[in-house]
Amino acid sequence: MANYQFYRETTLGSALQETLDEMISRNQLTEQAASKVLSEFDRSINEALDKRIHKKVHFSGKLNTYRFCDNVWTLILQDYSIKESNPGQHNTGTATPQTRTGAKIKIVACDAKSGQQS
Repeated sequence: MANYQFYRETTLGSALQETLDEMISRNQLTEQAASKVLSEFDRSINEALDKRIHKKVHFSGKLNTYRFCDNVWTLILQDYSIKESNPGQHNTGTATPQTRTGAKIKIVACDAKSGQQS
């Protein structure tokens, strides 16, 4: 499974980086140890998303920009619509599918089987 680093830009990843930076500045942690923590965060978040998230979504909209580089697709859609196909996966009953719409969205899609990424 690929260990992509873009989850470091999430709220959780940013908080972790800020905490590690603070610990480094107080000499409570070495930069090498902080790097190992971030690598473990990358591995753990990718594994958790791969194993625990099983939702499928369908999206449509006007394709503004697209790019494929290093096995990563980046799509920017305008006037988009996203529909969850199985929102009730954790419930015993069936749930009504939810649709979200908006003016602009950026979608980043990666091939989890493409090998280790740094």
